Amino acid sequence: MLNIFMRILGIDPGYGRMGYGVIEKKQSGQWKALVYGCLNTDSKKSFVCRLMEIKEKVDALSKKYKPEVMGVEKLFFFKNAKTAMDVGQARGAILLAGIENKMEIYEFTPLQVKQAITGYGKAEKKQIQKMTATVLGLKQKIKSDDAADALAVAVCAAQRLWMEKIKSR
Repeated sequence: MLNIFMRILGIDPGYGRMGYGVIEKKQSGQWKALVYGCLNTDSKKSFVCRLMEIKEKVDALSKKYKPEVMGVEKLFFFKNAKTAMDVGQARGAILLAGIENKMEIYEFTPLQVKQAITGYGKAEKKQIQKMTATVLGLKQKIKSDDAADALAVAVCAAQRLWMEKIKSR
């Protein structure tokens, strides 16, 4: 279940900009950020083409970094129903890429991520970013909120795997 060298891809979904982060478990047992950032889709393309672009970008990350697990943030609340539907469709493209790349997939609400990272489900973004950076041994602030959220989702997936391992003993 939990290999010595494991990689987890965390995703903060979006159709215009998608945050991603790949974390890796080292032999010491510590998790380290391997890579993180944001992937943008071309706003001049049709929505369907942007969905394909998202899937292709997740495929490329999967092929390059070979994560065994994917953590994806669930939709929780949106003021704009159209935005929620579009992000939901982007999540579908992301999940499809994960399935096709044979990753084990975990989905988390923002509340679950906050709880896992800080122990408090209503933590503020700055607290989550700081704790995520601390857990992953990052010396500098994660500049993009989307990338920070994606790394936090990956850490949440790592914690879920750890809990499952403990329960299976």
